[in-house]
Amino acid sequence: MKKVSIIIPFYNCPYVEKAIESALAQTYPDIEVIVISDGSTAFVEEVTKFEGKIKYVEKTNGGTATALNAGIRLATGEYISWLSSDDIYEPDKISKQMQYLQDTNSSIVYSPVIFIDGDDLPISESVGMFPANRLLFLRHLMLGCFINGCSVLVKKDILTNVGLFNENLPYTHDYDLWIRIALQYEFYYYDEPLVRYRIHDNMGTKKHAPIILQETRMLQRQHRPALTRAILFEQRQMRMNTMRAKQGG
Repeated sequence: MKKVSIIIPFYNCPYVEKAIESALAQTYPDIEVIVISDGSTAFVEEVTKFEGKIKYVEKTNGGTATALNAGIRLATGEYISWLSSDDIYEPDKISKQMQYLQDTNSSIVYSPVIFIDGDDLPISESVGMFPANRLLFLRHLMLGCFINGCSVLVKKDILTNVGLFNENLPYTHDYDLWIRIALQYEFYYYDEPLVRYRIHDNMGTKKHAPIILQETRMLQRQHRPALTRAILFEQRQMRMNTMRAKQGG
């Protein structure tokens, strides 16, 4: 049995208790839950009540990427899963994705999510996308981030190879990391919503939308050459495969 470390970055979030409970309620038997307080001054008592069941670390405020990286460095699991402090895992999130990684002999998987409101009520159907092949995956990734970070389960070795989250990116550190991973590894998709993603007025994607757009455009410019090379390579591979198939026929 391979251990999975669930990292929960926490900054003054009123929903953190529900996030931790959902992590601890996983049916997968070998997990550790690591909560990193990124300079939190509110709702800390909702975390400390789980003393003895989780690893809890306090640090000065530095942003989500710094908290995630702190958790990853502390993690003893062979696999890493990130849970935002306002979101909720389905009880079988880890067990289903770990089984899928084993079945497909892969190292990174993501899934769709269901949006919920502040009262945990669903406000959407399953939300997620997986392009039909690697070429389309890379093309879509060039246009924007379609991977929900909390749905990802990744082998820690991948993060060792490509590097951790970029701490200079306050809001698009996930997009940057998925691009860096996709240039070297293939993402897999488990098509079942395993995360309940909370929509509320204080969420960062709403409060910081203009900055997120600026960061996104900067990352697209930065990664465009490497993504273009990867796309051209996939196009060549597809043409060669088509030619071989015709010759074989």
